[in-house]
Amino acid sequence: MTGGWKALAALLMLMACAAPAPVARVAQLPRGLPPVLLFGAAPAPVTRRDNVSIARDFLRLVFQLESGRRIDALSRFERPVTVRLAGRPGPATVSHDLDILLARLRDEAGIDISRAGADRPAGINVELIDKRALQQAVPKAACFVVPNVASWQEFRQRRNRPELNWSALRERTVMSVFIPADVSAQEIRDCLHEEIAQALGPVNDIYDLPDSVFNDDNFHTVLTGFDMVILRTIYDGGLQSGMTREAVAARLPAILSRLNPAGEGRAPRPLPGLTPAAWVDAVETALGASARNQGRVGAAERAVLIARNEGWRDNRLGFSLYAYGRLVVPIDTREGLRALNEAKAVLSRRAETAIHTAHVDVQLAAHAMAAGRARRALDLADGAESTVRVAQNAGLLFSLQMVRSVALASLGETEASELARREALGWARYAYAEPSEIRVQVAEIELLGHRTGEGG
Repeated sequence: MTGGWKALAALLMLMACAAPAPVARVAQLPRGLPPVLLFGAAPAPVTRRDNVSIARDFLRLVFQLESGRRIDALSRFERPVTVRLAGRPGPATVSHDLDILLARLRDEAGIDISRAGADRPAGINVELIDKRALQQAVPKAACFVVPNVASWQEFRQRRNRPELNWSALRERTVMSVFIPADVSAQEIRDCLHEEIAQALGPVNDIYDLPDSVFNDDNFHTVLTGFDMVILRTIYDGGLQSGMTREAVAARLPAILSRLNPAGEGRAPRPLPGLTPAAWVDAVETALGASARNQGRVGAAERAVLIARNEGWRDNRLGFSLYAYGRLVVPIDTREGLRALNEAKAVLSRRAETAIHTAHVDVQLAAHAMAAGRARRALDLADGAESTVRVAQNAGLLFSLQMVRSVALASLGETEASELARREALGWARYAYAEPSEIRVQVAEIELLGHRTGEGG
């Protein structure tokens, strides 16, 4: 995982939607913030994908690294998997979120996986460490997984040894997941999902996957129905560690027919074109904090141009337009809104990109509120709400509920506004590490309601 949801959130700061807020403005929060809100155990919606495209993506996820290097053999755990949680204490939510994830992996992916005691050896060792130490070791990673080590200390001692090379794996016996302890509960939860899943099987991240956590656009933050089919297939009895790509490919049609009968006979998803390195570089520059704002806007514009030249009509074009629109809107509001609306038009065509569309709608709702169109803002936020709840994105739920609160207040619905604001603060406690971050975000969104005197 080369970036958490906060990397995207940093790009998509809600206040980019209108004129800059006064620097000194501070939100008036209750003395005691409401209790943190948590997501319960809920299965992901079943994938609607056809089995031909699932098989194609399975081979890309399992037999290729992000660098493009091929992997010669399938590797997985051949015994029941145990997971140990160790290291620094993190938020109180960590154990809750880990238990929910393991239950989902048992129920939805059919994997024999359970918790091990803190002092017992385990197949997957999840260690919480200081964020600074993690970034010193792997500067671009929000969190990461390593084969054949059982602790952070062992990783540091052996990090250049050949046995830590993913392409050399033939069977998985010991894996370690390293996550910063001093970040928000959501960031840790997101890392648990992607890195434990990668410890179990898929090792690639692919930008053209619209319905997976294995995509560095980070729109999906918890394992999806598609991801669970991939994991269930890896651990199917028809496969075993050490099998070649060709041998696995030969067995996939029968396995997927059994595991995903709804995917049989459906028209295959079009083969996505290769994602050129120039587009990835442009996106990473646009998302990054190192470039000046003008450089980020230029990079996002290049990403849109490359996407158009490649003839894409998929999530990559929508993502490019979204990033560009969010960055350019403070400079040219009309152009920014044009890009956001085109992004919505692209992304709303497919069920797999519902959460992408919801992100756009929350931003468009903020724009509508800033323009004094409270009823339009409320309609957009309400339309996105169920999708965001299913996706379990607390950060986006916070923004959505705060926009709803401001819109409702503008329409004179005071009680409903207060309820939405209180729920927003509960999700904010999960999404942000510090109360100071919550205050800043609340102030930025509440300012939307003071830009005009209009209510509808």
